[in-house]
Amino acid sequence: MSSTEPPDTRTALPVPPGGPGPYVGAEETLRSVSLPGVTLSVRAPARVREGLPPALYVHGLGGSSQNWSALMALLADRVDGEAVDLPGFGDSPPPDDGNYSISGQARTVIRFLDHRGRGPVHLIGNSMGGAVSTRIAAVRPDLVRTLTLVSPALPELRPQLSALPTGLLALPGATTLFSRLTREWTAERRTREVLALCYGDPGKATPEEVAAAVEETERRLQLPYFWEVMERASRGIVSAYTIGGQHNLWRQAERVLAPTLLIYGGRDRLVSFRMARRAAAAFRGSRLLTLPEAGHVAMMEYPSTVARAVRELLDDTEPVTSEGAADGRKGGIPPGIGTGGAPPGGASGGGASGGGADDAPGDTTADAGRS
Repeated sequence: MSSTEPPDTRTALPVPPGGPGPYVGAEETLRSVSLPGVTLSVRAPARVREGLPPALYVHGLGGSSQNWSALMALLADRVDGEAVDLPGFGDSPPPDDGNYSISGQARTVIRFLDHRGRGPVHLIGNSMGGAVSTRIAAVRPDLVRTLTLVSPALPELRPQLSALPTGLLALPGATTLFSRLTREWTAERRTREVLALCYGDPGKATPEEVAAAVEETERRLQLPYFWEVMERASRGIVSAYTIGGQHNLWRQAERVLAPTLLIYGGRDRLVSFRMARRAAAAFRGSRLLTLPEAGHVAMMEYPSTVARAVRELLDDTEPVTSEGAADGRKGGIPPGIGTGGAPPGGASGGGASGGGADDAPGDTTADAGRS
């Protein structure tokens, strides 16, 4: 598929996956962190060594910290990573105040970082988590070393048709109606519909991964607050799209000072591939990785490719010392890769280097910095 072709339009369950991936991997830990008014579940891979710079991964709508298991493992030798379950998602219970807005989620993550004293971190977000991470980087630059956004949910004036069902979840009573219309669906059907919506190629999920995702779907559907959280969180995204002035997400993107990596999939059915160009212009000095065959969750479909791009960003901001640990004292805008100014999918040279079983055909990394 050419990187300039529009993604397919199809009808599917408008909820991104909570997997696939093991509920708690053999090399992972899962713990709870209690803060006033909220309890967060936090996932972490096995620690490789002490002294690595901290990283925090933030999932999207309907997702969980499981979405980051593969990428966290691949980057465990470069960063001390943690993935958080946002309130009401994964293993985190709903917040006491019932606030699922982008600003509310951002405040929760900021409180977590302040509580842990881990900032500044390498902040990595997907979809709704990308919008949350953008807001954090804009209002608390002291907490963010670098910013990596995978298909961030930034406002679109003309969303693609395949994304409309997700937006409709924000309407009062929509989730109740949807749950009734699909009450005969099995957990496996729901899971496969989700994979069809979120993956560029659903066949990339192994039978074991699908089975784990089905189990997680069954568990979530038993939660009494599942549909309410989906409705309120969807409403929070739609509300963020309508905010103007200095709190508009595009305005806040322009305020981000941290070196930024943007990742977009050509087969994304939820965030339009055409938004890559606008995002590259909004985030100053950013670099852009386009994956023509990827869908909405590139870090799950092509974890090795995404990991290499993140490593290149880290190489320019956290130089590796002779002892192998990253030196976190240096920062600033990365010099970029390639000749610059490439449109999504443009071959400006300097793509992510190295090999990997999940390499995305035609992936391109370019310096998208503005003059």
